[in-house]
Amino acid sequence: MHTDQLVSTFVEYYEERGHRRITGSTLLPPPGDSVLFTTSGMHPLTPYLEGRPHPLGKRLVNVQRCLRTTDLDEVGDATHLTVFEMLGTWSLGDYEGPLSLNWGYGLLTEGLGIDPGRLHATAFAGDGRTEPDSASLGLWQGLGVPVELTVEDNWWPNGSDGPVGPCGPNSEIFLWSGDGPPRSTPTRDDRWVEVWNHVTMTHRRLDDGSLVPLPQRNVDTGLGLERLASLLQGKSSVFECDVFEPWHRLVPALWSLDEPSLRLVCDHLRSVIVLLGDGVRPAGTGQGYVLRRLLRRVLTVLRREDPSRGIEDLPEELVRHTLDHFRQGMRPDDVLRMLREEEHRFGQLLERGRGVLAKPRFRGPLTEEDFHYLHDTHGLPRELITSLRPE
Repeated sequence: MHTDQLVSTFVEYYEERGHRRITGSTLLPPPGDSVLFTTSGMHPLTPYLEGRPHPLGKRLVNVQRCLRTTDLDEVGDATHLTVFEMLGTWSLGDYEGPLSLNWGYGLLTEGLGIDPGRLHATAFAGDGRTEPDSASLGLWQGLGVPVELTVEDNWWPNGSDGPVGPCGPNSEIFLWSGDGPPRSTPTRDDRWVEVWNHVTMTHRRLDDGSLVPLPQRNVDTGLGLERLASLLQGKSSVFECDVFEPWHRLVPALWSLDEPSLRLVCDHLRSVIVLLGDGVRPAGTGQGYVLRRLLRRVLTVLRREDPSRGIEDLPEELVRHTLDHFRQGMRPDDVLRMLREEEHRFGQLLERGRGVLAKPRFRGPLTEEDFHYLHDTHGLPRELITSLRPE
């Protein structure tokens, strides 16, 4: 199933159940928000989860682009991306978690044709402060879906020590990605891939970590589009789903890269394009620093094996495809110009680095302290330091 078809199937399914589609926001949170980027579908809806009436009602559905830097070290595996799209649904004080889970099960099995035998669920086991999520457990048992109880993994966000704001027990739906019959449980076998998180938001976490009940009980769900698409398309990773087709077709012809490096380069360049399309510009702090860091990670990978490599030949087709996919109006020529300008700044950084490395203190073997100093003080990537040293 193509991702566009998956999106339309998802949205129509929930519209038939009384949900109104809302327009997803950009990656940039509202002014005054403490976070750098929109990291989940619920983020722009926080005021409504805390009780403010939403103009479109109590049942909502949308597609939200998100950016997460907490998973940067995991980008390149089968399931993680820096920029991705989240399919989301919400009940703002309307229905409860079991109905949400029942609808989710129906969409996956009847709407998308997934074999129920390939599904596994998890639910909150209780932690002494809050009770076990017996309602979700009962729903799964009634449907015949195996369910595993956990504590930290099933309180969202981020277990018992999560951030201030709405939170509550969550039930996650996993899809078996292995070749053989399903086995074990999600916490014991990573072939169980999490695809859909259903959170019953019951509390607000305060600054001191204590929990107080929310004025209304909400349901917030998030389903990773690229992750589910790759599984439905029979692919072994998110980088092989249809969204990345032009990247896999064009990038290997530019640069000879091993698979982990290819995935990182495609992910980060795609993320940089989306950030530029949403109005972020390279800078030394804040959102602009994240953009700069992503692009410099790409340039470091490219130059690690061949210092002559650069992104000046990046095909316009990739830029246009990404901007169109995320419904952004920026001109591809402007994106390419900014990429070239930032690459030039990186080249100047490396040139200054050669001068630093020519100093007497760096002529012998470099210590860990030297590497940290060169990175933290001069911004030199560890992977390129050796190649910058004088012969």
